[in-house]
Amino acid sequence: MGFEEAVDAGFGVVVNFLGTVLFFPLFADSETASTDEVLDEVADLPKLEALVDELEQQGLAVPNASLTVTLPADAVAEEELEALTKAFQEGLVPSAPVGTRTFTLVLDEEATGTTITGNTGGVPFIALWLLLGAIFFTLRMGFINIRAFRHAIDVVRGIYDNPEDEGEVSHFQALASALSATVGLGNIAGVAIAVAMGGPGAIFWMIVAGFLGMSSKFVECTLAQIYRTKRDDGRVLGGPMAYLDAGLTEKGMKPLGKVLAVMFAVMCIGGSLGGGNTFQVSQSLGILRTQFPVFDSHPWIYGVVMAVAVAIVILGGIQRIASTAEKIVPLMCGIYVVACLFILIMNASAIPGAFGRIFAEAFTPMAGFGGFVGVLVTGIRRAVFSNEAGVGSASIAHSAAKTEYPVREGVVALLEPFIDTIVVCTMTGLVIVITGAFEDAANHDVIAASEGAALTARAMGGEISWFPWVLTIAVVLFAYSTMISWSYYGERCFVYLFGDGSSTAYKIIYVVFVFLGSVITATNILNFGDLMILSMGFPNILGLVLLSGKVRGQLDEYMDKLRSGKMKRYEPAKEG
Repeated sequence: MGFEEAVDAGFGVVVNFLGTVLFFPLFADSETASTDEVLDEVADLPKLEALVDELEQQGLAVPNASLTVTLPADAVAEEELEALTKAFQEGLVPSAPVGTRTFTLVLDEEATGTTITGNTGGVPFIALWLLLGAIFFTLRMGFINIRAFRHAIDVVRGIYDNPEDEGEVSHFQALASALSATVGLGNIAGVAIAVAMGGPGAIFWMIVAGFLGMSSKFVECTLAQIYRTKRDDGRVLGGPMAYLDAGLTEKGMKPLGKVLAVMFAVMCIGGSLGGGNTFQVSQSLGILRTQFPVFDSHPWIYGVVMAVAVAIVILGGIQRIASTAEKIVPLMCGIYVVACLFILIMNASAIPGAFGRIFAEAFTPMAGFGGFVGVLVTGIRRAVFSNEAGVGSASIAHSAAKTEYPVREGVVALLEPFIDTIVVCTMTGLVIVITGAFEDAANHDVIAASEGAALTARAMGGEISWFPWVLTIAVVLFAYSTMISWSYYGERCFVYLFGDGSSTAYKIIYVVFVFLGSVITATNILNFGDLMILSMGFPNILGLVLLSGKVRGQLDEYMDKLRSGKMKRYEPAKEG
Protein backbone atom coordinates (compact mmCIF):
# COMPACT_ATOMS: atom_id res chain seq x y z
CA MET A 1 0.00 0.00 0.00
CA GLY A 2 1.44 3.36 -1.07
CA PHE A 3 1.54 6.51 1.06
CA GLU A 4 -1.50 8.11 -0.58
CA GLU A 5 -3.50 4.87 -0.27
CA ALA A 6 -2.58 4.58 3.42
CA VAL A 7 -3.58 8.18 4.14
CA ASP A 8 -6.79 7.72 2.16
CA ALA A 9 -7.65 4.60 4.16
CA GLY A 10 -7.12 6.54 7.39
CA PHE A 11 -9.33 9.38 6.22
CA GLY A 12 -11.88 6.78 5.15
CA VAL A 13 -12.61 5.86 8.76
CA VAL A 14 -13.38 9.51 9.61
CA VAL A 15 -15.32 10.08 6.38
CA ASN A 16 -17.50 7.03 6.99
CA PHE A 17 -18.23 8.14 10.56
CA LEU A 18 -19.08 11.72 9.55
CA GLY A 19 -21.10 10.49 6.61
CA THR A 20 -23.10 8.12 8.80
CA VAL A 21 -23.88 10.87 11.32
CA LEU A 22 -24.41 13.82 8.98
CA PHE A 23 -26.33 11.93 6.36
CA PHE A 24 -28.25 9.61 8.68
CA PRO A 25 -31.44 9.22 6.64
CA LEU A 26 -34.47 10.34 8.61
CA PHE A 27 -37.83 9.27 7.13
CA ALA A 28 -36.08 6.82 4.78
CA ASP A 29 -37.94 3.81 3.39
CA SER A 30 -36.81 0.36 2.27
CA GLU A 31 -38.72 -2.55 0.74
CA THR A 32 -37.69 -5.95 -0.63
CA ALA A 33 -39.19 -8.36 -3.16
CA SER A 34 -37.76 -11.76 -4.09
CA THR A 35 -38.25 -14.94 -6.08
CA ASP A 36 -36.69 -18.41 -5.92
CA GLU A 37 -35.76 -18.13 -9.59
CA VAL A 38 -32.29 -16.96 -10.61
CA LEU A 39 -32.93 -14.10 -13.01
CA ASP A 40 -29.54 -13.79 -14.65
CA GLU A 41 -30.34 -13.12 -18.30
CA VAL A 42 -31.64 -10.14 -20.26
CA ALA A 43 -34.64 -12.28 -21.19
CA ASP A 44 -35.60 -12.28 -17.48
CA LEU A 45 -36.28 -8.52 -17.48
CA PRO A 46 -40.10 -8.91 -17.45
CA LYS A 47 -39.83 -10.96 -14.25
CA LEU A 48 -37.55 -8.34 -12.67
CA GLU A 49 -40.04 -5.64 -13.64
CA ALA A 50 -42.72 -7.65 -11.85
CA LEU A 51 -40.58 -7.59 -8.70
CA VAL A 52 -40.22 -3.81 -9.04
CA ASP A 53 -44.01 -3.57 -9.29
CA GLU A 54 -44.20 -5.48 -6.00
CA LEU A 55 -42.00 -2.83 -4.37
CA GLU A 56 -44.35 -0.12 -5.60
CA GLN A 57 -47.38 -2.02 -4.31
CA GLN A 58 -45.69 -2.13 -0.90
CA GLY A 59 -45.71 1.68 -0.90
CA LEU A 60 -42.12 2.41 -1.96
CA ALA A 61 -41.57 5.48 -4.16
CA VAL A 62 -39.68 3.35 -6.67
CA PRO A 63 -38.65 6.05 -9.18
CA ASN A 64 -36.99 8.00 -6.36
CA ALA A 65 -35.26 4.95 -4.89
CA SER A 66 -31.92 3.24 -5.26
CA LEU A 67 -32.37 -0.30 -6.61
CA THR A 68 -30.16 -3.29 -5.80
CA VAL A 69 -30.54 -6.71 -7.42
CA THR A 70 -28.86 -9.61 -5.59
CA LEU A 71 -28.02 -12.90 -7.34
CA PRO A 72 -26.12 -16.06 -6.30
CA ALA A 73 -22.34 -15.70 -6.58
CA ASP A 74 -22.05 -18.32 -9.32
CA ALA A 75 -24.93 -16.97 -11.42
CA VAL A 76 -22.88 -14.56 -13.52
CA ALA A 77 -19.29 -14.77 -14.72
CA GLU A 78 -17.09 -11.83 -13.68
CA GLU A 79 -16.50 -10.76 -17.28
CA GLU A 80 -20.27 -10.68 -17.95
CA LEU A 81 -21.25 -8.74 -14.83
CA GLU A 82 -20.80 -5.24 -16.25
CA ALA A 83 -22.78 -5.97 -19.42
CA LEU A 84 -25.65 -7.58 -17.47
CA THR A 85 -25.73 -4.70 -14.99
CA LYS A 86 -26.04 -2.21 -17.85
CA ALA A 87 -28.77 -4.25 -19.55
CA PHE A 88 -30.80 -4.58 -16.34
CA GLN A 89 -30.36 -0.89 -15.55
CA GLU A 90 -31.55 0.19 -18.99
CA GLY A 91 -34.47 -2.22 -18.78
CA LEU A 92 -35.63 -1.30 -15.29
CA VAL A 93 -35.02 2.42 -15.79
CA PRO A 94 -35.91 2.92 -19.47
CA SER A 95 -36.09 6.70 -19.10
CA ALA A 96 -32.90 7.30 -17.14
CA PRO A 97 -33.59 10.66 -15.46
CA VAL A 98 -36.82 9.42 -13.87
CA GLY A 99 -35.16 9.83 -10.52
CA THR A 100 -33.66 6.46 -9.55
CA ARG A 101 -30.45 7.44 -7.80
CA THR A 102 -28.43 4.28 -8.38
CA PHE A 103 -28.73 0.76 -9.75
CA THR A 104 -26.48 -2.00 -8.45
CA LEU A 105 -26.12 -5.70 -9.27
CA VAL A 106 -24.63 -7.72 -6.39
CA LEU A 107 -23.39 -11.32 -6.30
CA ASP A 108 -23.82 -13.02 -2.90
CA GLU A 109 -22.45 -16.40 -1.77
CA GLU A 110 -25.51 -17.02 0.41
CA ALA A 111 -28.14 -16.02 -2.16
CA THR A 112 -30.21 -18.82 -3.70
CA GLY A 113 -32.70 -16.87 -5.80
CA THR A 114 -33.16 -13.26 -6.88
CA THR A 115 -33.84 -10.38 -4.50
CA ILE A 116 -34.47 -6.74 -5.42
CA THR A 117 -34.25 -4.05 -2.75
CA GLY A 118 -35.33 -0.43 -3.06
CA ASN A 119 -34.16 2.33 -0.71
CA THR A 120 -35.24 5.97 -0.63
CA GLY A 121 -32.66 8.32 0.79
CA GLY A 122 -34.80 10.20 3.29
CA VAL A 123 -33.73 13.51 4.83
CA PRO A 124 -30.05 13.76 5.87
CA PHE A 125 -29.92 14.73 9.55
CA ILE A 126 -27.65 17.73 8.92
CA ALA A 127 -30.03 19.11 6.26
CA LEU A 128 -32.97 18.89 8.69
CA TRP A 129 -30.86 20.44 11.47
CA LEU A 130 -29.97 23.45 9.30
CA LEU A 131 -33.52 23.75 7.91
CA LEU A 132 -35.19 23.71 11.33
CA GLY A 133 -32.72 26.35 12.47
CA ALA A 134 -33.62 28.52 9.47
CA ILE A 135 -37.34 28.20 10.21
CA PHE A 136 -36.76 29.12 13.87
CA PHE A 137 -34.72 32.22 13.00
CA THR A 138 -37.25 33.36 10.39
CA LEU A 139 -40.02 33.30 13.01
CA ARG A 140 -37.83 34.60 15.87
CA MET A 141 -36.70 37.62 13.82
CA GLY A 142 -40.18 38.42 12.50
CA PHE A 143 -39.49 37.51 8.86
CA ILE A 144 -36.42 39.71 8.64
CA ASN A 145 -35.77 38.19 5.20
CA ILE A 146 -38.77 40.14 3.88
CA ARG A 147 -38.93 43.33 5.90
CA ALA A 148 -35.21 44.20 5.64
CA PHE A 149 -34.63 43.21 2.02
CA ARG A 150 -34.94 46.70 0.50
CA HIS A 151 -32.82 48.18 3.28
CA ALA A 152 -30.13 45.56 2.60
CA ILE A 153 -29.82 46.76 -0.99
CA ASP A 154 -29.49 50.37 0.20
CA VAL A 155 -26.70 49.38 2.60
CA VAL A 156 -24.77 47.50 -0.12
CA ARG A 157 -25.08 50.57 -2.36
CA GLY A 158 -23.02 52.45 0.25
CA ILE A 159 -25.72 54.86 1.41
CA TYR A 160 -24.91 54.11 5.06
CA ASP A 161 -21.13 53.64 4.72
CA ASN A 162 -19.29 55.83 7.21
CA PRO A 163 -15.57 55.80 6.31
CA GLU A 164 -14.73 56.25 10.00
CA ASP A 165 -16.46 53.03 11.13
CA GLU A 166 -14.21 50.34 12.64
CA GLY A 167 -13.42 47.36 10.46
CA GLU A 168 -11.28 46.34 7.51
CA VAL A 169 -13.61 46.13 4.48
CA SER A 170 -16.81 47.72 3.13
CA HIS A 171 -20.27 46.12 3.25
CA PHE A 172 -20.06 45.24 -0.44
CA GLN A 173 -16.57 43.75 -0.10
CA ALA A 174 -17.71 41.59 2.83
CA LEU A 175 -20.71 40.42 0.81
CA ALA A 176 -18.51 39.68 -2.21
CA SER A 177 -16.00 37.76 -0.08
CA ALA A 178 -18.74 35.60 1.44
CA LEU A 179 -20.49 35.10 -1.90
CA SER A 180 -17.25 34.01 -3.53
CA ALA A 181 -17.19 31.06 -1.13
CA THR A 182 -20.83 30.04 -1.69
CA VAL A 183 -21.56 30.84 -5.33
CA GLY A 184 -19.72 28.01 -7.00
CA LEU A 185 -19.92 24.48 -8.27
CA GLY A 186 -23.07 23.84 -6.21
CA ASN A 187 -24.94 26.31 -8.38
CA ILE A 188 -23.81 24.61 -11.57
CA ALA A 189 -23.70 20.96 -10.52
CA GLY A 190 -26.00 20.74 -7.50
CA VAL A 191 -29.06 22.20 -9.19
CA ALA A 192 -28.75 19.94 -12.22
CA ILE A 193 -28.64 16.85 -10.01
CA ALA A 194 -31.55 18.15 -7.90
CA VAL A 195 -33.74 18.43 -11.01
CA ALA A 196 -32.58 15.06 -12.35
CA MET A 197 -33.33 13.32 -9.06
CA GLY A 198 -36.34 15.25 -7.79
CA GLY A 199 -37.88 16.70 -10.92
CA PRO A 200 -38.67 20.36 -11.69
CA GLY A 201 -40.57 20.65 -8.39
CA ALA A 202 -37.27 20.44 -6.51
CA ILE A 203 -36.44 23.96 -7.74
CA PHE A 204 -39.43 25.36 -5.84
CA TRP A 205 -38.22 23.81 -2.59
CA MET A 206 -34.69 25.09 -3.24
CA ILE A 207 -36.16 28.59 -3.44
CA VAL A 208 -38.09 28.05 -0.18
CA ALA A 209 -34.96 26.80 1.60
CA GLY A 210 -32.95 29.74 0.24
CA PHE A 211 -35.62 32.15 1.48
CA LEU A 212 -35.51 30.66 4.99
CA GLY A 213 -31.70 30.53 4.94
CA MET A 214 -31.62 34.33 4.61
CA SER A 215 -32.66 34.52 8.28
CA SER A 216 -29.89 32.15 9.41
CA LYS A 217 -27.30 34.30 7.63
CA PHE A 218 -28.72 37.43 9.27
CA VAL A 219 -28.43 36.01 12.80
CA GLU A 220 -24.92 34.54 12.48
CA CYS A 221 -23.44 37.62 10.80
CA THR A 222 -25.02 40.00 13.31
CA LEU A 223 -23.52 37.98 16.16
CA ALA A 224 -20.15 37.97 14.38
CA GLN A 225 -20.18 41.78 14.50
CA ILE A 226 -21.36 41.95 18.13
CA TYR A 227 -18.60 39.70 19.46
CA ARG A 228 -15.72 40.50 17.11
CA THR A 229 -12.45 41.61 18.68
CA LYS A 230 -9.44 43.54 17.44
CA ARG A 231 -6.24 41.55 17.88
CA ASP A 232 -2.81 42.88 18.82
CA ASP A 233 -1.81 42.89 15.15
CA GLY A 234 -4.70 45.28 14.41
CA ARG A 235 -6.76 42.69 12.54
CA VAL A 236 -10.34 41.70 13.34
CA LEU A 237 -11.18 38.25 14.70
CA GLY A 238 -14.83 37.29 14.53
CA GLY A 239 -17.19 34.51 13.55
CA PRO A 240 -18.70 31.48 15.29
CA MET A 241 -15.54 30.67 17.26
CA ALA A 242 -15.73 34.20 18.75
CA TYR A 243 -19.45 34.47 19.47
CA LEU A 244 -19.79 30.89 20.71
CA ASP A 245 -16.96 31.51 23.18
CA ALA A 246 -17.72 35.06 24.35
CA GLY A 247 -21.50 34.97 23.85
CA LEU A 248 -22.17 31.80 25.81
CA THR A 249 -19.66 32.87 28.48
CA GLU A 250 -21.74 36.04 28.84
CA LYS A 251 -24.80 33.86 29.41
CA GLY A 252 -23.05 31.83 32.12
CA MET A 253 -22.31 28.83 29.88
CA LYS A 254 -18.53 29.23 29.53
CA PRO A 255 -17.60 25.50 29.35
CA LEU A 256 -20.20 24.83 26.65
CA GLY A 257 -19.16 27.94 24.74
CA LYS A 258 -15.49 26.98 24.77
CA VAL A 259 -16.20 23.42 23.63
CA LEU A 260 -18.46 24.56 20.78
CA ALA A 261 -15.99 27.28 19.71
CA VAL A 262 -13.02 24.90 19.57
CA MET A 263 -15.14 22.28 17.82
CA PHE A 264 -16.16 24.82 15.19
CA ALA A 265 -12.60 26.10 14.69
CA VAL A 266 -11.17 22.61 14.17
CA MET A 267 -13.93 21.70 11.71
CA CYS A 268 -13.52 24.98 9.84
CA ILE A 269 -9.77 24.43 9.42
CA GLY A 270 -10.42 20.94 8.09
CA GLY A 271 -13.11 22.27 5.79
CA SER A 272 -10.88 25.05 4.50
CA LEU A 273 -8.12 22.63 3.52
CA GLY A 274 -10.51 20.11 1.99
CA GLY A 275 -13.85 21.35 0.67
CA GLY A 276 -12.62 24.93 0.35
CA ASN A 277 -9.27 24.03 -1.22
CA THR A 278 -8.26 20.61 -2.59
CA PHE A 279 -11.82 19.75 -3.61
CA GLN A 280 -12.08 22.99 -5.61
CA VAL A 281 -8.77 22.34 -7.38
CA SER A 282 -9.75 18.76 -8.17
CA GLN A 283 -13.19 19.68 -9.55
CA SER A 284 -12.00 22.61 -11.68
CA LEU A 285 -9.10 20.53 -12.98
CA GLY A 286 -11.60 17.91 -14.11
CA ILE A 287 -13.36 20.27 -16.51
CA LEU A 288 -10.07 21.84 -17.67
CA ARG A 289 -8.86 18.41 -18.76
CA THR A 290 -11.71 18.18 -21.27
CA GLN A 291 -10.56 21.40 -22.98
CA PHE A 292 -6.79 21.23 -22.47
CA PRO A 293 -5.29 17.71 -22.76
CA VAL A 294 -1.97 18.94 -21.33
CA PHE A 295 -3.58 19.05 -17.87
CA ASP A 296 -4.60 15.42 -18.23
CA SER A 297 -1.00 14.25 -18.45
CA HIS A 298 0.54 17.02 -16.33
CA PRO A 299 -2.06 18.05 -13.70
CA TRP A 300 0.69 19.43 -11.45
CA ILE A 301 1.08 22.41 -13.82
CA TYR A 302 -2.41 23.58 -12.89
CA GLY A 303 -1.60 22.98 -9.23
CA VAL A 304 1.49 25.19 -9.39
CA VAL A 305 -0.32 28.00 -11.25
CA MET A 306 -3.26 27.99 -8.82
CA ALA A 307 -0.96 27.79 -5.78
CA VAL A 308 0.93 30.89 -6.93
CA ALA A 309 -2.28 32.75 -7.78
CA VAL A 310 -3.81 31.95 -4.39
CA ALA A 311 -0.60 32.82 -2.50
CA ILE A 312 -0.38 36.26 -4.12
CA VAL A 313 -3.83 37.14 -2.79
CA ILE A 314 -4.03 35.47 0.62
CA LEU A 315 -0.67 36.75 1.84
CA GLY A 316 -2.21 40.21 1.66
CA GLY A 317 -4.94 39.38 4.19
CA ILE A 318 -8.67 40.11 4.14
CA GLN A 319 -8.27 43.50 2.46
CA ARG A 320 -6.59 41.99 -0.60
CA ILE A 321 -8.98 39.01 -0.53
CA ALA A 322 -11.96 41.36 -0.42
CA SER A 323 -10.52 43.56 -3.16
CA THR A 324 -10.05 40.52 -5.39
CA ALA A 325 -13.45 39.06 -4.53
CA GLU A 326 -15.32 42.28 -5.33
CA LYS A 327 -13.87 42.09 -8.84
CA ILE A 328 -14.15 38.34 -9.46
CA VAL A 329 -17.62 37.72 -8.01
CA PRO A 330 -19.50 40.13 -10.30
CA LEU A 331 -17.43 38.85 -13.25
CA MET A 332 -18.01 35.15 -12.64
CA CYS A 333 -21.68 35.63 -11.80
CA GLY A 334 -22.03 37.87 -14.84
CA ILE A 335 -20.47 35.35 -17.24
CA TYR A 336 -22.65 32.53 -16.00
CA VAL A 337 -25.88 34.53 -15.69
CA VAL A 338 -25.47 36.04 -19.17
CA ALA A 339 -25.09 32.55 -20.64
CA CYS A 340 -28.23 31.43 -18.79
CA LEU A 341 -30.13 34.54 -19.88
CA PHE A 342 -29.07 33.99 -23.48
CA ILE A 343 -30.64 30.52 -23.45
CA LEU A 344 -33.74 31.69 -21.60
CA ILE A 345 -34.29 34.56 -24.06
CA MET A 346 -33.87 32.16 -26.98
CA ASN A 347 -36.55 29.98 -25.37
CA ALA A 348 -38.69 32.76 -23.88
CA SER A 349 -41.93 31.12 -24.96
CA ALA A 350 -41.06 28.04 -22.88
CA ILE A 351 -40.45 29.94 -19.61
CA PRO A 352 -44.11 30.12 -18.47
CA GLY A 353 -44.47 26.39 -19.05
CA ALA A 354 -41.26 25.70 -17.12
CA PHE A 355 -42.47 27.70 -14.13
CA GLY A 356 -45.79 25.92 -14.43
CA ARG A 357 -44.06 22.55 -14.10
CA ILE A 358 -41.89 23.78 -11.22
CA PHE A 359 -44.89 24.90 -9.14
CA ALA A 360 -47.19 22.04 -10.16
CA GLU A 361 -44.67 19.30 -9.48
CA ALA A 362 -43.58 20.85 -6.18
CA PHE A 363 -46.90 19.68 -4.71
CA THR A 364 -48.21 17.12 -7.19
CA PRO A 365 -45.09 15.59 -8.72
CA MET A 366 -45.33 13.22 -11.64
CA ALA A 367 -45.55 9.59 -10.61
CA GLY A 368 -42.12 9.20 -12.17
CA PHE A 369 -40.49 11.33 -9.50
CA GLY A 370 -41.41 9.33 -6.47
CA GLY A 371 -43.84 11.58 -4.67
CA PHE A 372 -44.02 14.81 -2.75
CA VAL A 373 -41.52 13.92 -0.01
CA GLY A 374 -38.81 12.96 -2.48
CA VAL A 375 -39.14 16.25 -4.36
CA LEU A 376 -39.18 18.34 -1.18
CA VAL A 377 -36.16 16.55 0.29
CA THR A 378 -34.10 16.85 -2.88
CA GLY A 379 -34.73 20.58 -3.25
CA ILE A 380 -34.08 21.45 0.38
CA ARG A 381 -30.94 19.32 0.61
CA ARG A 382 -29.33 20.97 -2.43
CA ALA A 383 -30.23 24.50 -1.29
CA VAL A 384 -28.87 24.01 2.22
CA PHE A 385 -25.59 22.61 0.90
CA SER A 386 -25.29 25.36 -1.72
CA ASN A 387 -25.70 28.56 0.31
CA GLU A 388 -24.15 27.28 3.58
CA ALA A 389 -26.76 29.16 5.63
CA GLY A 390 -26.33 28.14 9.25
CA VAL A 391 -22.84 26.70 8.73
CA GLY A 392 -21.27 29.92 10.04
CA SER A 393 -18.47 30.33 7.51
CA ALA A 394 -19.76 33.57 5.96
CA SER A 395 -19.95 35.31 9.33
CA ILE A 396 -16.14 35.23 9.54
CA ALA A 397 -15.93 37.45 6.44
CA HIS A 398 -18.75 39.72 7.59
CA SER A 399 -17.14 40.24 11.00
CA ALA A 400 -14.42 42.29 9.27
CA ALA A 401 -16.86 44.76 7.68
CA LYS A 402 -16.85 48.44 8.63
CA THR A 403 -20.18 49.24 10.26
CA GLU A 404 -21.66 51.26 13.08
CA TYR A 405 -24.39 48.73 13.83
CA PRO A 406 -23.91 44.93 13.97
CA VAL A 407 -27.48 44.44 12.71
CA ARG A 408 -26.63 46.38 9.55
CA GLU A 409 -24.05 43.81 8.50
CA GLY A 410 -26.49 41.02 9.28
CA VAL A 411 -28.98 42.69 6.95
CA VAL A 412 -26.36 42.75 4.18
CA ALA A 413 -25.60 39.06 4.74
CA LEU A 414 -29.18 37.96 4.17
CA LEU A 415 -28.72 38.85 0.49
CA GLU A 416 -26.32 35.91 0.05
CA PRO A 417 -28.86 33.05 -0.02
CA PHE A 418 -31.08 35.24 -2.22
CA ILE A 419 -28.34 35.72 -4.82
CA ASP A 420 -26.85 32.23 -4.47
CA THR A 421 -30.00 30.13 -4.37
CA ILE A 422 -33.02 32.16 -5.42
CA VAL A 423 -31.33 33.88 -8.40
CA VAL A 424 -28.37 31.82 -9.67
CA CYS A 425 -29.71 28.35 -8.79
CA THR A 426 -33.15 29.15 -10.19
CA MET A 427 -31.66 30.28 -13.50
CA THR A 428 -29.68 27.04 -13.77
CA GLY A 429 -32.81 25.07 -12.94
CA LEU A 430 -34.85 26.85 -15.60
CA VAL A 431 -32.23 26.06 -18.23
CA ILE A 432 -32.20 22.38 -17.24
CA VAL A 433 -36.01 22.18 -17.38
CA ILE A 434 -36.44 24.15 -20.62
CA THR A 435 -33.76 22.23 -22.51
CA GLY A 436 -35.15 18.93 -21.22
CA ALA A 437 -31.65 17.67 -20.43
CA PHE A 438 -32.87 15.94 -17.25
CA GLU A 439 -35.34 13.88 -19.29
CA ASP A 440 -32.95 12.96 -22.10
CA ALA A 441 -31.97 9.28 -21.88
CA ALA A 442 -28.68 10.17 -23.59
CA ASN A 443 -27.66 11.91 -20.35
CA HIS A 444 -28.18 8.82 -18.21
CA ASP A 445 -24.43 8.32 -17.74
CA VAL A 446 -23.76 11.71 -16.13
CA ILE A 447 -26.97 11.58 -14.06
CA ALA A 448 -26.15 8.12 -12.71
CA ALA A 449 -22.66 9.37 -11.80
CA SER A 450 -24.09 12.57 -10.21
CA GLU A 451 -21.94 14.69 -12.53
CA GLY A 452 -24.11 17.78 -12.39
CA ALA A 453 -21.62 20.12 -14.04
CA ALA A 454 -21.47 17.80 -17.04
CA LEU A 455 -25.29 17.72 -17.23
CA THR A 456 -25.41 21.52 -17.15
CA ALA A 457 -22.71 21.69 -19.83
CA ARG A 458 -24.71 19.34 -22.06
CA ALA A 459 -27.92 21.28 -21.47
CA MET A 460 -26.29 24.56 -22.41
CA GLY A 461 -23.97 23.10 -25.03
CA GLY A 462 -27.00 21.96 -26.98
CA GLU A 463 -28.13 25.60 -27.20
CA ILE A 464 -24.74 27.35 -27.37
CA SER A 465 -21.96 25.43 -29.11
CA TRP A 466 -19.24 27.47 -27.43
CA PHE A 467 -20.73 27.21 -23.94
CA PRO A 468 -18.30 24.51 -22.68
CA TRP A 469 -15.56 27.17 -22.96
CA VAL A 470 -17.65 29.65 -20.98
CA LEU A 471 -18.37 27.02 -18.35
CA THR A 472 -14.67 26.19 -18.11
CA ILE A 473 -13.82 29.83 -17.39
CA ALA A 474 -16.68 30.15 -14.90
CA VAL A 475 -15.72 26.98 -13.03
CA VAL A 476 -12.07 28.06 -12.70
CA LEU A 477 -13.16 31.49 -11.41
CA PHE A 478 -15.65 29.89 -9.02
CA ALA A 479 -12.95 27.56 -7.69
CA TYR A 480 -10.36 30.34 -7.35
CA SER A 481 -12.67 32.74 -5.53
CA THR A 482 -13.87 29.96 -3.23
CA MET A 483 -10.27 29.10 -2.30
CA ILE A 484 -9.23 32.64 -1.43
CA SER A 485 -12.31 33.15 0.75
CA TRP A 486 -11.94 29.84 2.56
CA SER A 487 -8.28 30.60 3.20
CA TYR A 488 -9.43 33.53 5.33
CA TYR A 489 -12.00 31.43 7.19
CA GLY A 490 -9.44 28.77 8.04
CA GLU A 491 -6.73 31.30 8.91
CA ARG A 492 -8.97 33.12 11.41
CA CYS A 493 -9.86 29.83 13.11
CA PHE A 494 -6.17 28.86 13.17
CA VAL A 495 -5.35 32.18 14.85
CA TYR A 496 -8.17 31.63 17.37
CA LEU A 497 -6.62 28.30 18.37
CA PHE A 498 -2.88 29.08 18.14
CA GLY A 499 -2.48 32.87 18.34
CA ASP A 500 -1.63 35.70 15.92
CA GLY A 501 1.85 34.38 15.21
CA SER A 502 0.43 31.26 13.56
CA SER A 503 -1.15 33.11 10.63
CA THR A 504 1.78 32.76 8.23
CA ALA A 505 2.21 29.06 9.03
CA TYR A 506 -1.41 28.40 8.13
CA LYS A 507 -1.12 30.30 4.84
CA ILE A 508 1.92 28.24 3.84
CA ILE A 509 0.05 25.02 4.66
CA TYR A 510 -2.93 26.26 2.67
CA VAL A 511 -0.88 27.02 -0.45
CA VAL A 512 0.74 23.56 -0.26
CA PHE A 513 -2.73 21.99 -0.15
CA VAL A 514 -3.69 23.95 -3.28
CA PHE A 515 -0.91 22.14 -5.13
CA LEU A 516 -1.80 18.79 -3.56
CA GLY A 517 -5.35 19.17 -4.84
CA SER A 518 -4.04 18.76 -8.39
CA VAL A 519 -2.25 15.47 -7.72
CA ILE A 520 -4.31 13.82 -4.97
CA THR A 521 -7.01 11.61 -6.43
CA ALA A 522 -7.96 9.71 -3.28
CA THR A 523 -11.71 10.07 -2.78
CA ASN A 524 -11.74 10.00 1.02
CA ILE A 525 -9.15 12.77 1.35
CA LEU A 526 -11.20 15.03 -0.91
CA ASN A 527 -14.54 14.18 0.72
CA PHE A 528 -13.20 14.73 4.23
CA GLY A 529 -13.09 18.52 3.93
CA ASP A 530 -16.56 18.70 2.42
CA LEU A 531 -18.01 16.75 5.34
CA MET A 532 -16.14 18.96 7.81
CA ILE A 533 -17.85 22.03 6.35
CA LEU A 534 -21.27 20.51 6.96
CA SER A 535 -20.21 19.48 10.48
CA MET A 536 -19.71 23.16 11.33
CA GLY A 537 -23.49 23.50 11.36
CA PHE A 538 -23.83 21.43 14.56
CA PRO A 539 -22.13 23.78 17.06
CA ASN A 540 -23.13 26.89 15.12
CA ILE A 541 -26.91 26.35 15.03
CA LEU A 542 -26.97 25.40 18.71
CA GLY A 543 -25.11 28.58 19.63
CA LEU A 544 -27.27 30.76 17.37
CA VAL A 545 -30.46 29.52 19.03
CA LEU A 546 -29.07 30.21 22.52
CA LEU A 547 -27.92 33.72 21.51
CA SER A 548 -30.90 34.66 19.31
CA GLY A 549 -32.48 36.79 22.06
CA LYS A 550 -29.57 39.26 21.96
CA VAL A 551 -29.89 39.58 18.19
CA ARG A 552 -33.65 40.20 18.42
CA GLY A 553 -33.09 42.94 20.99
CA GLN A 554 -30.57 44.80 18.81
CA LEU A 555 -32.75 44.26 15.73
CA ASP A 556 -35.74 45.94 17.36
CA GLU A 557 -33.62 48.94 18.40
CA TYR A 558 -32.13 49.25 14.92
CA MET A 559 -35.47 49.05 13.09
CA ASP A 560 -37.02 51.62 15.45
CA LYS A 561 -34.19 54.05 14.67
CA LEU A 562 -34.46 53.36 10.93
CA ARG A 563 -38.21 54.00 10.92
CA SER A 564 -37.77 57.22 12.93
CA GLY A 565 -35.53 58.69 10.23
CA LYS A 566 -32.65 59.20 12.68
CA MET A 567 -30.35 56.79 10.85
CA LYS A 568 -27.50 58.84 9.36
CA ARG A 569 -26.97 58.47 5.62
CA TYR A 570 -23.79 59.09 3.62
CA GLU A 571 -25.09 59.39 0.10
CA PRO A 572 -22.52 60.62 -2.45
CA ALA A 573 -22.84 64.28 -3.31
CA LYS A 574 -24.47 64.88 -6.68
CA GLU A 575 -22.51 66.84 -9.26
CA GLY A 576 -23.80 70.06 -10.75
